[in-house]
Amino acid sequence: MLRRCSFGFGSLALSGLLADKSFGAVAGGGRAAGPHFRPRAKHVIFAFMSGGVSHVDSWDPKPALKQRHGAPMPVPVRPTMFNNNGNLMASPWDAKPWGRSGLVMTDLFPNLAALADDLAVIRSMTTKVNEHAQGNYALHTGFPFMGHPGAGAWVNYGLGTENQNLPGFVVLQAGGAAVPHGGVGLYSNGYLPAQHQASIIKADGEPALANIKPRETDVLQRQRLGFLRDMDGDFARTTGETAVEAAIKNYETAYRMQSAVPELCDISGETEATKQLYGLDSTNKQMAGYGRQCLTARRLIERGVRFVELSCLNQGIGAGGAGNPWDQHGKIKEGHGAMARQVDQPLAALIQDLKARGLFEETLILFSGEFGRTPFSQGGDGRDHNPFGFSLWLAGGGIKGGTAYGATDELGYYAVENKCEIYDLYATLLHLLGLDHERLTYRFGGRDFRLTDVHGQVIREILA
Repeated sequence: MLRRCSFGFGSLALSGLLADKSFGAVAGGGRAAGPHFRPRAKHVIFAFMSGGVSHVDSWDPKPALKQRHGAPMPVPVRPTMFNNNGNLMASPWDAKPWGRSGLVMTDLFPNLAALADDLAVIRSMTTKVNEHAQGNYALHTGFPFMGHPGAGAWVNYGLGTENQNLPGFVVLQAGGAAVPHGGVGLYSNGYLPAQHQASIIKADGEPALANIKPRETDVLQRQRLGFLRDMDGDFARTTGETAVEAAIKNYETAYRMQSAVPELCDISGETEATKQLYGLDSTNKQMAGYGRQCLTARRLIERGVRFVELSCLNQGIGAGGAGNPWDQHGKIKEGHGAMARQVDQPLAALIQDLKARGLFEETLILFSGEFGRTPFSQGGDGRDHNPFGFSLWLAGGGIKGGTAYGATDELGYYAVENKCEIYDLYATLLHLLGLDHERLTYRFGGRDFRLTDVHGQVIREILA
């Protein structure tokens, strides 16, 4: 009755009465059950480093590269992106143990390294692809091509939303950040219902969501949406098309976002100390833009959004472009140095701020690129793509900080100990959210699909 009366907007009042509840997703006629067991985390922030961070220059330093700098590779080299391969190249950054845990890292990310006791570094991640777009899809969806739901869509489908006025899956941009190679399909709902796709919000834009900026009065909007609900609702009931019901949900979410998103992006109420912590006052425009994303991510988490992805900004150094700014096939010292300055202080601030607000233990932070980089040079001062062994880290809800898991060989070329795949990463992430990756499925085309495909093991050694 509430759904059909007053052009369908009685249901908005009902959602207000049900505030602070978790709403599962309707798919294939059934509601997602929510967590399968008690979760350690409720939210995810994915700091995606598009282009590929060099692990041997950051989280997995190799003394052998310094000792053997300029020597030819002692083992056969697999085909690389450009096959313009040089000799072994030492890292331009110094390495040392950090924190009480003694986690060895370089000083490329000094602010994050100072928080080493909060980080669990996986040093044995691998991927089957060596090209940016395919690598981006593999990291986001588990498959190296478009058409499958991203991890954020799966999390939103499995857990539902804690805030009916905002989407459960948000991709943030600020400072002119671009969509990575592969396009917006990286954030797709795939075959999941449409309400689980990402909404891209420009945290410093005016308006933040241009495509839902109202161009007519509120009364007229209600009348239009009521008409759409009546027409589409009758069609959905007649045909059993769940995609139509998902479209109706998107209309109504967009209507509510018109007021929720401007309030979210208005940071005038934040203290000057908080803004400075995130680097919003920095003369480095890219750092300030990324800091704005990190601060907005915290505000989204406070409002119950399930999954937030951050977007890197182009520094214009080396081969890295707007869609893959970490891709330094040349000038890695300048390029990686600039990119690290962009994200280091804001991400460290995010961890500190979440801790101060009691949100760190319920928020899982993931930092990763789509692959790593080679221990040998390209063009004398760059590194090519390396999918055979690279590093990423997690922090926050349910993670054992100060931990290093797995290992690459002495040169950082191949994963040789506790080799991991993207499926293991997502099995672990879903586990921390209270979801069994083998039970979180969606039937499409006669098959039960899942984020981890038919693979994946929870990495229990990094769990607190």
